[in-house]
Amino acid sequence: MDEGNGHLLFVWKTSGYELVEEPGEAPAAGSEVERDGQTLHVTKVGPSPLPGDRRQVAYLGG
Repeated sequence: MDEGNGHLLFVWKTSGYELVEEPGEAPAAGSEVERDGQTLHVTKVGPSPLPGDRRQVAYLGG
């Protein structure tokens, strides 16, 4: 993973969670994101769970 630019999405799926790299700034908490034909809500934004990664991660829920 490129740990220098962009942000991460922590996406809930029925098969488990998926960590996805995206360009640009992380979406704000409370906003909506279109992903795989679904509208998901950003429940929170926080630091990346990856060691040494300075990007933000947006946590998405249904």
